[in-house]
Parts: sequence; C-alpha cells; structure tokens
Amino acid sequence: MSTTTAPPTAAATDATAKLYKWAGADGEFKRQVSSFRETIAPGTRFAPESGRYHLYVSLACPWAHRTLIVRALKGLESHIGVSVVDYLMTKDGWHFSSAEETPGCIPDNLNNAKYIKEIYFKANPEYSGRFTVPVLWDTKEQTIVNNESSEIIRILNKEFNQFSSNPELDLYPTAAAANIDATNEWIYDQINNGVYKSGFATTQDAYARNVTILFEGLDRVEAILAKNTYLVDNKFTEADVRLFTTIVRFDPVYHGHFKCNLRTISHDYPAILRWARRIYQMRGIKESVDMVHIKRHYYMSHIQINPTQVVPLWNGPDLDVSPDA
Repeated sequence: MSTTTAPPTAAATDATAKLYKWAGADGEFKRQVSSFRETIAPGTRFAPESGRYHLYVSLACPWAHRTLIVRALKGLESHIGVSVVDYLMTKDGWHFSSAEETPGCIPDNLNNAKYIKEIYFKANPEYSGRFTVPVLWDTKEQTIVNNESSEIIRILNKEFNQFSSNPELDLYPTAAAANIDATNEWIYDQINNGVYKSGFATTQDAYARNVTILFEGLDRVEAILAKNTYLVDNKFTEADVRLFTTIVRFDPVYHGHFKCNLRTISHDYPAILRWARRIYQMRGIKESVDMVHIKRHYYMSHIQINPTQVVPLWNGPDLDVSPDA
C-alpha cells in the first residue's frame, strides 16, 4: 500500500470552512437527518428489478460501507451497480475521480456527475441539505430512492432475494427484530455516532462526556462477545454489520484522529477483535475495506483537526489472523 499523501490544498481548506459546521453552542456534534426515505417493494413505484438501481458510495465512509457489505453478502454485485467517490472532501463535497487518478474510485457513468451534489440536485433541484453518501439511485425514475444507510441495508437484505445468490441469508429476521432494533439503538448512540460526537466535539466537556460514553459502549459490547459469537441471539445480523464498519476504523482512525484513546481494540478488547476478524474473513468483506481511502479521507479532509494532512502508517490490527488463533 502506498503511504504517500498530497500536500494540503486550498480546496480542502475551503471544505473545512463550508462543510464541517457540525457543532452547536454546547460543543456537541449534531448529525443531520437523511432526506430521501422511500423504499423498494413489489407493486410500488420503486419495484425490485435487476440492473435498475445504483449505489453511490465512499469507501471511506462507515455508513456507505454498510451498504457495500450487505450488497456483497447477498451476492447482488451484478444486479446493483456502484460508483465510488474520491476519498478527499473538496469545497463542493464528495467528488468523482477516475481509477487512474485515485485507485479504488469508480466514476459516475450513469449521470456523468463530477460531484455527489449533482445527483441530489437532479433528484430535487430545491434540495438544501448536505450531500451525503450512500445514495440509492433509481435509473428508471431518475431520482434518489433513499440516502439513509440503515434503511438501504434492509432494502438490500429483503427486496432483491429473487436475484440474490445468497437469498437464505437474512440479516433482519422477524423473530429477532426487536432485539436487533434495541441493540442498534444503543450501539449507534454510544459507538457508531459516539466516535463522531467525541472527535467533532468543540468543548472539553462535550468531548469528555462523549468519549466516556463511547468506551462504556465498547465495554458492553466486549461483555456480550466474550460469551457470544455475535451481538444478537448469537446469530450474524445487521447489528454486526453496522458495528463492524466502526470497529474496522477504530484503531487506525478514531483512536488518534478523534481522540478516542482511552483503549484500543487491538490490546484491550480481545472478544471484539476476534469477532471483527470473523466478519472480515466472510465472503466479500475484506474486499470492501480500503484503508487508503479510509485513512486519507479522515486525516486529509478534516484539516480543522489535522491541518498538516499527515496520514499515520498503521492500519490497525491484522484482521487476516484466524479468529480462533
């Protein structure tokens, strides 16, 4: 893996001023609610069809990463296309590059957009929110179906089984739904969003409060996984997928960049590490983890936190090690 990085850019500096107004007067990070919340189902405007839908994602973003994982686990790669933005956030938000310019990127060959914001404006010319990924796009209606990752993964899990090469996999079984929802709720608040509430806090009190809650959440997960293979009912579910994308970024990014440094996954959470290795080694998961995109996005885009844009070398624990080692 190449470890060289580009020098700071004016575009990245401008992006900081325009795109990261994240904290309130109390110093607390405030996350925007997603705007497009339609679903896909037979007999509706958005019916499940092979080749009709397309994902716009970032390999760096943990929320977008969820959708890539479920797409791979369900074997939908030949039925739902993907475009991948560049890891560097510019003054105009997520942008597309060629694979030659930035390995791992896939240009927008559907709409020929240069920026994700163009996709939003094509769906709604009056759109005034942030231009986030993932985006689930309908090539037939020429609009965004959904830009909420938690809902997109449920769509992929259920609504394309007729095309899936792994239709028997159900990441949200009815019998476990209540337990999955309850688990997702506290893990999202304490961990998935907790790393951001810690890293993007702008007061000492807000940071200290949220980083303490974050590690209380990790301790709770460790206790569960010390006795169970997976988070809910000892079965692999969407709760594991949702947590995994945070954990795989934790040591190489959140520990240092977001000051989540009370403990590390590598040395202090053996059950979580064993669980992460088990998931990483599932079909298609390893291929969805791109540490170049992940590290360069955070360390080079968030220059209000890391003004030099220097990217650390460590990629975190070796997840290729057998979970039973």
